[in-house]
Amino acid sequence: MDVKKILADVEAKNPGQPLFLQAVTEVLETIEDYVAANPKYDNYKIIERIVEPDRIFQFKVEWVDDKGEIQVNRAYRVQFNNAIGPYKGGMRFHPAVNADTLKFLGFEQTFKNSLTTLPMGGGKGGSDFNPQGKSANEVMRFCQALMTELYKYIGPDTDVPAGDIGVGGREIGFMYGMYKKLARENTGVLTGKGRNWGGSILRPEATGFGGVYFVDHMLKKIGKDIKGKTIALSGFGNVAWGAALKATELGAKVVCISGPDGYIYDEAGISGEKIDYMNELLQTRNNVVAPFADKYPTAKFFAGKKPWEAKVDIAMPCAIQNELNAEDAKQLIANSVQLVCEVSNMGCTADAIHELQKAGISFAPGKAANAGGVAVSGLEMTQNAAHLGWTPEEVDAKLKQIMTDIHENCVKYGTASNGYINYVKGANVAGFIKVADAMIELGVI
Repeated sequence: MDVKKILADVEAKNPGQPLFLQAVTEVLETIEDYVAANPKYDNYKIIERIVEPDRIFQFKVEWVDDKGEIQVNRAYRVQFNNAIGPYKGGMRFHPAVNADTLKFLGFEQTFKNSLTTLPMGGGKGGSDFNPQGKSANEVMRFCQALMTELYKYIGPDTDVPAGDIGVGGREIGFMYGMYKKLARENTGVLTGKGRNWGGSILRPEATGFGGVYFVDHMLKKIGKDIKGKTIALSGFGNVAWGAALKATELGAKVVCISGPDGYIYDEAGISGEKIDYMNELLQTRNNVVAPFADKYPTAKFFAGKKPWEAKVDIAMPCAIQNELNAEDAKQLIANSVQLVCEVSNMGCTADAIHELQKAGISFAPGKAANAGGVAVSGLEMTQNAAHLGWTPEEVDAKLKQIMTDIHENCVKYGTASNGYINYVKGANVAGFIKVADAMIELGVI
């Protein structure tokens, strides 16, 4: 495999798409040695095939706001790879959504879903629609208008979208309601559904829960315990909320959360009703974290700053891509951080990862550490197909086992001769093997 040539071809075919190129570069550079040792992948041109999405749908969404004015948004669905199962990945509503963002997310999702051991391919979608500041009726009309086009391309055994940034239970409900009407069926075509209409227990918390389970395994691998550790989280949405819940349950102390406006440092720890208040902040849909410090005297707000400047044992990016850069990594290292775990998708820049690995800091990539969300989505698909529900204990036990399996595979393929575990390499190789072998077995199609 000529990595430089392939990357040059990817860049030429996808001009002006740095996020997609970043994601492809990270994967190819870490699997290069494994592919070289297994020539069958070159013989079947797996690399050249795996970096190309199966198809991309782009369409406009026309809807009417509360003032009676017509609005126009752009929407996408990227069906990246279905070698091991139906396309699976979230829908993101955010002004920054474009083809570049969704191709990177769909590519990452392919390997993440592979790591879960569940039969799910990779996909992603979304729109440049901004739900912030919109009324519930406006959000409903937009979701319904979007689904009038999207429903043609999805199905319970074809493509199963879920939520993502800007898409929670409310938005999933509006989209699923319109899908039901158009398709005239009740199926598991969307995950993240409400409990009363086919949803799974623990889905909102699953990504954060899974991230903390992964951190727990990483710490145990280096002879440490999560109890008593201080943790900085970015964001304050479902992912950070779930992580705060589980980390506190396991005996750690969360001291930082953040928003676009800055970050909160609470030396007393963010637990109990403070975690509940994170959810209240989310429901206001104002996307600011400053009110947390107004409510709790032990909390301090640092406007325009990022939580990575705080001295903590563990850093967990939980918000958006490339939110932790090389300078942030150097600050964490200077503050003697013990472990960094991406719970957001590609939350760290390539330079940041390099700095952490160079310093010997244990680092987990999002495709491994945040797989808990899509894992529970996969479990929701299973429950829908069987027309049954599971208890919280059953779902949590299955999630815990999936995260254990992911960690073991990362260790298997990522342990270097000096004992350092390169979780990025381990996750990429493990995820790649399953997808690539399936592609070979299915033939050139």
